[in-house]
Amino acid sequence: MLTPAFDLSQDPDFLTIAIRVPYARVSEFDVYFEGTDFKFYAKPYFLRRVLGAWRLTLPGRIVENGSEQGSYDADKGASGVSEEVVENDDEEFDWEIEQIPYEEVAESALNPECHYGFGNLRSGVVHRLQDELSDVIDIKDPDFTPAAERRQKRLAAELAKFDPDHYLADFFEDEAVEQILKYHPWWTDTHSKMMAVLEKSQEQENHAALVSFSEEEKCQLRKFVNKSYLLDKRACSQAYYGLIDILLAYCYETCVTEGERNVESAWNIRKLSSTLCWFETWTNVHEIMVSFGRRVLCYPLYRHFKLVKKAYKDTIKILQLGKSAVLKCFLDIHKIFQENDPAYILNDLYISDYCVWIQKAKSKKLAALAEALREVSLTKAQLGLELEELEAAALLVQEEETALKAAQSVSEQQTLCSSSEASDSEESDSTPSSGTEDSDSDSEQEELKESQPETVNSLLGPFLEESSALHIDDGGMCRNTAVQRLDVGQEKPLASSWAFGVSGSLIEELGEQLKSTVQVSEPEGTTAVNHSTMRERNSHDAPSN
Repeated sequence: MLTPAFDLSQDPDFLTIAIRVPYARVSEFDVYFEGTDFKFYAKPYFLRRVLGAWRLTLPGRIVENGSEQGSYDADKGASGVSEEVVENDDEEFDWEIEQIPYEEVAESALNPECHYGFGNLRSGVVHRLQDELSDVIDIKDPDFTPAAERRQKRLAAELAKFDPDHYLADFFEDEAVEQILKYHPWWTDTHSKMMAVLEKSQEQENHAALVSFSEEEKCQLRKFVNKSYLLDKRACSQAYYGLIDILLAYCYETCVTEGERNVESAWNIRKLSSTLCWFETWTNVHEIMVSFGRRVLCYPLYRHFKLVKKAYKDTIKILQLGKSAVLKCFLDIHKIFQENDPAYILNDLYISDYCVWIQKAKSKKLAALAEALREVSLTKAQLGLELEELEAAALLVQEEETALKAAQSVSEQQTLCSSSEASDSEESDSTPSSGTEDSDSDSEQEELKESQPETVNSLLGPFLEESSALHIDDGGMCRNTAVQRLDVGQEKPLASSWAFGVSGSLIEELGEQLKSTVQVSEPEGTTAVNHSTMRERNSHDAPSN
């Protein structure tokens, strides 16, 4: 719990305790005192004191007799409680931690640049709420950090956070982003109706009737305290610039969630708005767009430049619709922050004041602000993240990979073609040989069929490998010559024609011997017996010739 700023004063009859609680709800105040104990509670503040420990000279104990009273000043954020005191001589030892009374610091002692909040009107708040705000804002110790230093630290943090791989992944694989971009929030149709009305009437009219509020939103409005803001020219400019920055973050969140809020909605809005998380102050519209574009590409889940342009166009539409549309958006932001602990503190610093202030803003100024935003042009080079160089390098690598894959594919196809041609060649070589073998076997079968009628061939074929032939030489002598039996398929005669001049008796004798040879029972020895018989016969008959 946090100790609020407080002050003590007393007169002869009353002790007055003034407590400053600018970010607490009146409905949650709880004051208790008994004897020397005094307690005060209002979330997130807690104050407990034993009066003796303040080391004040008090005439007696606090008594409750109906004369005590309290009051609350909404403008000052202070609650005053008065109690009557009586003499007290019995003081007890104080076991509580001593709390130093708040001392008001002179305005001149504060650094004029260390301000923040709506209209840059707050200071010293974060120093007292540092424990709770550490999870809400990125800047550390803003009470003592000038605006220029805040910006330098923010830019350095964004550069350190930027992830090229994440950005390129969303850049090349943007299916989800393209789907998100198809969503149309409520102000899209309302803006179309407004433009249709303007085309018909050609006159600028009040478009508040086009924006309606729900019962829940009306209930929200009734809870705000109606107050006026005395802003100088600079503070007024800061209020309008901050409005643009917060609306940009809100439009992005509405787009990526397609209007369905989730647990990350509060984080998205405050993280994308440098006004909310860095307490940034602005001097022109263009630097707001640069800041928003950088943060979109550094922090959320979807980091695409198209989403920056989408939020930019939606913000222009909301501003053109007028303060009713702006108020409706800020009521939604207020609800999102109120349901998120500790983001509700941002409501006290910014959003609640915007909800009250925008109702009294002039429509002409909002229209001029929309026109100023519409004239702003934002490029990737202006974001300072070297996006174009990064994309060019990634595209070059992608082209090289594509060319390499194409070359590998061609090489594989060539290898497959060459192997296919080799296999086809082998098949073509094997096919004719088989055909030749088939034709040879067929011709052999035909020759065998033709040779079956010939008695001599059928008898000699299975047994004789050689046959004898007689030739007459020049001296008129007959000689026996062994002739190799040719292949049956060549259809050659088994023996040569008999030589002219051989006597008929010798032929008949040879025929008888041939018959006797064919009738041998052992086929394997047929050739050997035949040869030996023929040789003996020839050697026996040759001298007689």
